[in-house]
Amino acid sequence: MKNAAKKVTSVLNYVLVTPARNEASFIEETILSVVRQTHLPLRWVIVSDGSTDDTDSIVLIYAVQYAWIQFARVPERKERNFAGKVHAFNAGYEKVKSLRYDVIGSLDADVSFEPSYVDYILQKFAENPKLGVAGTPFIEGTVTYDYRFSRKEHVSGACQLFRRECFESIGGYIPIKEGAIDLAAVVTARMKGWRTETFTEKTCVHQRRMGTAKYGLVSAALRSGYGDYRMGVHFLWQLFRSIYQMGRKPVFLMGSSLLTGYLWAFITHARKPVSPEFVNFRKKEQITWLKEFIEKSFHSRLGLTK
Repeated sequence: MKNAAKKVTSVLNYVLVTPARNEASFIEETILSVVRQTHLPLRWVIVSDGSTDDTDSIVLIYAVQYAWIQFARVPERKERNFAGKVHAFNAGYEKVKSLRYDVIGSLDADVSFEPSYVDYILQKFAENPKLGVAGTPFIEGTVTYDYRFSRKEHVSGACQLFRRECFESIGGYIPIKEGAIDLAAVVTARMKGWRTETFTEKTCVHQRRMGTAKYGLVSAALRSGYGDYRMGVHFLWQLFRSIYQMGRKPVFLMGSSLLTGYLWAFITHARKPVSPEFVNFRKKEQITWLKEFIEKSFHSRLGLTK
């Protein structure tokens, strides 16, 4: 049975798109990770998002060596936001969408992984035709992303792979300036009936700590909480998540910042960049998941099994 599934995987073609803005410190490790894959991409477009460091020259060195690596560049922009990242991604997408492929991946320029990484994820797509978005947890230093209050249904944007039909059905990424473009894509995929999943048997390495490229840890937590409200997170979900985060270092500070950011967005009636249908869908999901979590914890304390 395993051999049969492996045979199916071997015919799945994939393409990658990587927006890169001033990633000279990290991008070579990302390139080497892809070059070493046991299953190489049909095409990989690396889009320099107006880089002013050595990003372009590093990419061009490898683009000359490997015909399937393509370099592209969009003009430099003064404002740094996530909408710009989507526009850079779309510039790369234009160069691959006419190709015959099965899976498309959005890969950050500061991520690395082992040689069998992509083949492992392609295997999951081969095994389940309803799987629309897939990925793995990421490691930052010695810390692996925690899914207790995120769920495996969420797939990190650091390396996000889509079945082609799924990506086209959701209309690609939404250019939201404040971020959460990966989350919006994953939730929309589930709204369209696709399965989304993070598979924990493997991990990738995120070389830059998320949310700290421009902001400090506390500021990043405040912004994250603020963004959670704007992206339709249910208050009870945010409360439980914040309480859990209060136990992590720096103790109390991170969790309280998450909750403060959320409450500030609520008080100021922060605009939501997604549809009411998106918000309602997400809140219903989170209440269902919260009930499952509480029920599971209750049975565990009593030593019961369902």
